[in-house]
Amino acid sequence: MITYREIRETEIDRALFGHFIRRQNVTKCWRREHGQWLVKDDPFIDDWSEADYEILVSCLKNTVKTGGFVYGAFCRGELKGFVSVESELFGGEQQYLDLTSIHVSEDMRGEGIGAALFLAARGWAKKNGAKKLYISAHSAVESQAFYKKMGCTEAQVYHQGHVDAEPYDCQLECPV
Repeated sequence: MITYREIRETEIDRALFGHFIRRQNVTKCWRREHGQWLVKDDPFIDDWSEADYEILVSCLKNTVKTGGFVYGAFCRGELKGFVSVESELFGGEQQYLDLTSIHVSEDMRGEGIGAALFLAARGWAKKNGAKKLYISAHSAVESQAFYKKMGCTEAQVYHQGHVDAEPYDCQLECPV
């Protein structure tokens, strides 16, 4: 049985991710070429190193510290999915809140956890004044299919910081 709840700053440490499997075997990705989106072969395995976990822990703690939202899915007390949304509105008239992470452990994908986390993030964003969620999203075909299913479209206004940090990500938005 999956339970969902907000994650407190004091819980966020490397041990929280002890049973979390980030691994994603990517074969095809969306790429923007000459103003058009195309699916391209780009095989790689996406996984996190210990340094990546250190950065993740620091970022999630900061999200909570600054009034943002960190929400998790737990199975038998183990973290199996999480989402985070920052607290600061941006994008002018778009009134975006930044969905900075959403991940489901490899062993639990396809169980509806991602959708439940995304809906929780949308609800929190709406309560906190956003018109839309902004997502700098992994370009893997499977990831993009998830976002499309959740109602995401290409962002009207790009967040340049995200574009610079992850040039292959797809910049998306979703009404809340």
